[in-house]
Amino acid sequence: MNESIIAACDGASKGNPGPAAWAWVVADALGEPVRWEAGPLGTATNNVAELTALAQLLESIDPAVRVEVRMDSQYAMNAVTKWLPGWKRNGWKTSAGKPVANRELVTRIDALLADRPVTFRYVPAHQVNGDPLNAIADQAADEVAVTQLPAGTAHGATALPVPSPARATKGRAETAGAAGGGSRGAKGRSAGGASRSGRSGGTIKARFAGRCHCGKPYAAQEPIAKNPNGWGHPECRTAPA
Repeated sequence: MNESIIAACDGASKGNPGPAAWAWVVADALGEPVRWEAGPLGTATNNVAELTALAQLLESIDPAVRVEVRMDSQYAMNAVTKWLPGWKRNGWKTSAGKPVANRELVTRIDALLADRPVTFRYVPAHQVNGDPLNAIADQAADEVAVTQLPAGTAHGATALPVPSPARATKGRAETAGAAGGGSRGAKGRSAGGASRSGRSGGTIKARFAGRCHCGKPYAAQEPIAKNPNGWGHPECRTAPA
């Protein structure tokens, strides 16, 4: 079989551990998305969510089909491509002699990878103009972590999740998208692509649509305010993440 596909998978945890979810998206050989799925995990860590996303993806694909898997989790990728052989030799112990974390999931993925044509590609997360498939999987996992409801083409979804503009990770909000080629000192802008025009009572108008840490989106030009987790609804400034 000469068929080949491209896929991406991602996990999310709101609190690490906290409400978590996994997601994957499968595209054809040209990179055009054709199906996706996301599922809730209840309370779990980010690493569990990332590994579960990979396992769910592999289980959804014909083992004979050649697939390129794109991931933004170096932990999950390294676990199954670099560290696994050593863990097996050491009796499922790390180099420090400690039990391997998430062994059940790693073992599950190891079995799914046996004798099948899979290659892995690391793609950085939350990048402006980053990998589009990773952005879709990231958004799907993020949304389902909040709703804790399964979603995807198998559940009747007729459209893919629409990725928000690259979301700032911890410590990146103040650098206004430097990783995406932006400029911290650009006139009229602040972290998260917000516009300083119309500032009132500590709020500004969002330059782009985004998502607050409460899990609900905000629209472009909607008033937003800075909080410890980035930018979001003014009423969420003092709400816990």
